[in-house]
Amino acid sequence: MRRTATGPDRERHTSMSTQDPSTQDHLTHLDDAGAARMVDVSGKDVTARTARATGRVLVSPRVVELLRGEGVPKGDALATARIAGILGAKRTPELIPLCHPLAVTGVKLDLSVADDAVEIRATVRTTDRTGVEMEALTAVSVAALTVIDMVKAVDKGAVITDVRVEEKTGGKSGDWSRA
Repeated sequence: MRRTATGPDRERHTSMSTQDPSTQDHLTHLDDAGAARMVDVSGKDVTARTARATGRVLVSPRVVELLRGEGVPKGDALATARIAGILGAKRTPELIPLCHPLAVTGVKLDLSVADDAVEIRATVRTTDRTGVEMEALTAVSVAALTVIDMVKAVDKGAVITDVRVEEKTGGKSGDWSRA
């Protein structure tokens, strides 16, 4: 069975931004010579920041039936994926080389079973000098990978799709939301 990724608008757009768009014309993780570097955030203010990300794992009707009923052979897929996603958020700087280690103050991960997928939503919070978008994306991604690991005995064709940041708040660049 072939599955295709479907979903809401995939175009990038911003709303609620308080930063001048003309200042966003370069990649901050590259120096003048194009070499990768970790951005110096020591001059930034410590502020409350939040990021929310979502994603989906497309699964077979049999997996949906099992998740809504008796469960999959490997165990409680949704609970395992929730814990894995939280751990993923906490371990993001170990996985993404230029991501700053920061004090994650909260991670909320919600998983729900839709008619054709497991839907994943992560909200990550911090009070720090840099945002938590990567932590939210990592939480969703690790949770999605864990769902696939938990259901692969029943559905070898499960597909991770639509992983993206939905909104972020706080920091110098202001608030942003996918419209």
